[in-house]
Amino acid sequence: MTLTPELKYRLLLELSQRISRTLDLQAVLHDLLKALRSAIAYDAAGVFVLNRAVPLMRRNDPNLIAGMLQVGFDAAHADDPMLRSGKGIVGHVVHTGETVIAPDVRHDPRYVAGRRATLSELAVPIVSEAGVIGCLNVESDRAGAFAREDAELLEFFANAAAVSIEKALLHRQVLDKQRIEDQLRVAREVQSGLLPGAPPDLPGYDIAAVALPTWAIGGDYYDYVSLGGGRLGFVVADVSGKGIPAALIMATFRAALRTEMRRHADLGVVATQLNRAVLESGDASRFVTAVCGVLDATSGRLTYVNCGHNPPLLLRGSGGREGLERGGPALGLFDEVTFEAGTAALGPGDRLVLYTDGVVEPTDEDDREFGTDRLEAAVREAAGRPAAEALRCVIEATRAFGRRDDYDDDFTLVVFQRDAG
Repeated sequence: MTLTPELKYRLLLELSQRISRTLDLQAVLHDLLKALRSAIAYDAAGVFVLNRAVPLMRRNDPNLIAGMLQVGFDAAHADDPMLRSGKGIVGHVVHTGETVIAPDVRHDPRYVAGRRATLSELAVPIVSEAGVIGCLNVESDRAGAFAREDAELLEFFANAAAVSIEKALLHRQVLDKQRIEDQLRVAREVQSGLLPGAPPDLPGYDIAAVALPTWAIGGDYYDYVSLGGGRLGFVVADVSGKGIPAALIMATFRAALRTEMRRHADLGVVATQLNRAVLESGDASRFVTAVCGVLDATSGRLTYVNCGHNPPLLLRGSGGREGLERGGPALGLFDEVTFEAGTAALGPGDRLVLYTDGVVEPTDEDDREFGTDRLEAAVREAAGRPAAEALRCVIEATRAFGRRDDYDDDFTLVVFQRDAG
């Protein structure tokens, strides 16, 4: 068929009328093949569209194909290896951007059999301003069925459809983004419900905490567990990674922590049970660092276990400092491991500072870390004032140190301050 200006106009009009009515990608591809039938005789045809969010070099990514439609084949395969690995004539066209006319596929080394009856094939790239976004191909049961004129006609269809395909891809991305944002919003609401709404009312103590996630949802966690008799359980933890996977592990950890703290007085046993819970979470790449403790409000006696976490700072009102280091490795790394609990005393005027690495790891322009010495200095700056003032001083100090208002890692800080008496 000769591609005259009149034919171009008629085909373009027909194609535009079909594919401009929808932003659904599969509907666009269906209408494209249906319009193509009136211009080129074929026994089988296919149109493949790449997911432009996935680079071509990631050849094993199952999400490389954003959409595909085939007619005349026994079955369509969404995981078609031709596109992902560059095999076959379609794969060659996608990776090179070249049009291919194969008069006899039995003698073409690029051909990979998709249907037994095929003897000739014609494939052209679908090109947008961003580059090759797909391939349009037709196949025939006759050898030599396609000539250069057919290739020009197929290229015309591919070029004409590229804009509609791009619009459909953009529409899908908008919908996917909205769906992800909705899921994140729900996850954020759920996670915010896992953290304490307010500090506990513990006579003789002032307690304050802050959690600033790097992403919409994070992997840091802190909590208080009322144990009765003037005893308060507490924890600060950091799940490796960020986002939804870390938040899911955090939710599992929280449930196990509250159960085990109320069940066992020995914090070494509590840590062993938490280690088992993290191991059984099903994600071998995730682990949790944590400090779990129990404070006896009357005596100020503090029992704790440090599971691979930044050692909390026990800042004496007289000016000394102790680090709470006794415990064991991070949770979820080893199957058979034991944890040893430590003890300390929180005296009048003392402060206990628990934190995640997002507090001490901000860096300045010389790549120096904020560190525990500056953390101590910031907390002591609020001496004689409420615990919430210590949080404010640390936040201001870290932001001034790094000369930025955000953090590269989740930032969680908890301060226990015993009244001077």
